[in-house]
Amino acid sequence: MNDIRRVAVVGAGQMGSGIAEVFARAGLDTVVCENGRAALSAARSRIDRSLHRAVDRGRISEEQRTDAWAHLLFADDLEALADRQLVVEAVVEDERVKTEVLTTLDKVLVDEDAVLATNTSAIPVTRLGITTGRAPHVLGLHFFNPAPVMPLVELVTSLHTDRAVVGRVEAFAANVLGKHVVHSRDRAGFVVNALLVPYLLAAIRMAEAGHASAEDIDAGMVHGCAHPMGPLTLADLIGLDTVEAIARSMYEEYKEPLYAPPPLLSRMVEAGLLGRKSGRGFHAHPAA
Repeated sequence: MNDIRRVAVVGAGQMGSGIAEVFARAGLDTVVCENGRAALSAARSRIDRSLHRAVDRGRISEEQRTDAWAHLLFADDLEALADRQLVVEAVVEDERVKTEVLTTLDKVLVDEDAVLATNTSAIPVTRLGITTGRAPHVLGLHFFNPAPVMPLVELVTSLHTDRAVVGRVEAFAANVLGKHVVHSRDRAGFVVNALLVPYLLAAIRMAEAGHASAEDIDAGMVHGCAHPMGPLTLADLIGLDTVEAIARSMYEEYKEPLYAPPPLLSRMVEAGLLGRKSGRGFHAHPAA
């Protein structure tokens, strides 16, 4: 049995809430940490809706929903995470914010063997890890949206990550969470986004240039390539601000033009048209 039983998630937006749900459904003692009562209330509602949706769709039973909820605790202070064995930061994709969270957690965690994991989509893990005093225990644990449904986790090791820590977290992700684990070197974009984001950006450039409508671009890839959803619908699902942040991080690292955010993407983010999370992106997304 894996030794990691006390876990936490810092940041309970779309991704963080999903990761917390994954942990709770696996029977782990899970603390969800957010900044302020309003954010905590939103996190509770988000997880509650997701668990009820899982019951409605037959993915879990009502008893499993109740059990998962019983494994969740909520806190608005990082000090509450002192006894955790694994903490996943899932805050906004901003290096400064992530660094601040990780350095604080480094001071708070009592267990010298506690693992600090980042759910970053593209920021180099080495750069985040060296800001702490426990770089050998820092790695990337990148879930995919929606985390309770998507089976993949990318495990990203920095130049400092201890091999024993990698083995410990891989066993945890595979055996406790039931996820399929792929390994990636510490390069912006890792495996999936390094392939996916240029594709999304190409679709955005196509729409920007007027080659085809958003609807026809998406229909082309769904009906012509058997993709489950089109690239612009997928970009809306991920969040256009997140897509832009990943693109900027990848462009900064590689300086390849195909990674640069198109002007249309940047304007939409500036306008608050972020996709599903804001109700409008390349498509309209009425509130559920």
